[in-house]
Amino acid sequence: MIYTMILFPVLISFTLSVALCPVLIPFLKKLKFGQYVRDDGPQSHLNKQGTPTMGGILILISIIITSLCFIKGRKDLLAVLFATVGFGVIGFLDDYIKVVMKRSMGLRAWQKIVAQLAVTAIFTFYIENVLNLGTTVYLPFLERYADLHVLYYPFLFLVMLGTVNGVNLTDGLDGLASSVTVLIAVFFTVVSIAVQSGVTPITCAVVGSLMGFLVYNVHPASVFMGDTGSLALGGFVAATAVVLRMPLFILIVGIIYFAEAVSDIIQVAYFKITGGKRFFKMAPLHHHFELCGWSETKIVTVFSVITALACLIGLAAIGVF
Repeated sequence: MIYTMILFPVLISFTLSVALCPVLIPFLKKLKFGQYVRDDGPQSHLNKQGTPTMGGILILISIIITSLCFIKGRKDLLAVLFATVGFGVIGFLDDYIKVVMKRSMGLRAWQKIVAQLAVTAIFTFYIENVLNLGTTVYLPFLERYADLHVLYYPFLFLVMLGTVNGVNLTDGLDGLASSVTVLIAVFFTVVSIAVQSGVTPITCAVVGSLMGFLVYNVHPASVFMGDTGSLALGGFVAATAVVLRMPLFILIVGIIYFAEAVSDIIQVAYFKITGGKRFFKMAPLHHHFELCGWSETKIVTVFSVITALACLIGLAAIGVF
């Protein structure tokens, strides 16, 4: 069990990630798939202009290959893999339009929403009709399940889309989304082992893939994951939580995602209400701290420590450890 379900997936995905990065990065440079940097953002980011992006392709390749090695008989793993790849494809299209077709906004807002709703709808149909998960969710700290009945379905869509876009907003500094998400993947690995879930290989694959990617993604980054990676990781986190019947735990372990998303909402709402004033120096939240004088490495470190503590709280909230 330890070797086949935990160690092997981590080692396989890590090896693939580390080995493929030196191949993919020069290829992305050759194709001029470089990062576009907003000129109204932090001035320290201007030197990132042209850094290869769409590195999320590498993350997806590592996860897919590793998961396929262990997918036999694991319908729950297939559900998580579908959501990961599905949202990753949406991110890839968005990146491709921005980077290759030189349309800075990428996919239009309605196109993103429709595509994300479609992936979520297929995922929901699968878990309802194939996995037969029902409409119950585990309540943190209360050690019991609650049946949401018909409210479960709009709740599920909110969880999926909210998490995916929260991860997307978090991906704004070198290594930030990777560092936060690898800790959350470890959390889900521990939980899946404890409940003997079939999603363990893919949670381990994400851990290994992100550890390998971080070798090249830490400050100063040699490659960015782009929306290809951030949307895929958002799909992974949301789908894993749903399959484990723990979507409410995203509010705990994914506190950074939540804070980034809420800060963006507050900024936009406050700007409109006050006629142009800003609540934060810049949104999402990590940019606010940058403009307060924090270095990228300090922000990533602090946000990662917060996530690690949140994951420990999440384990305590399960009540079975």
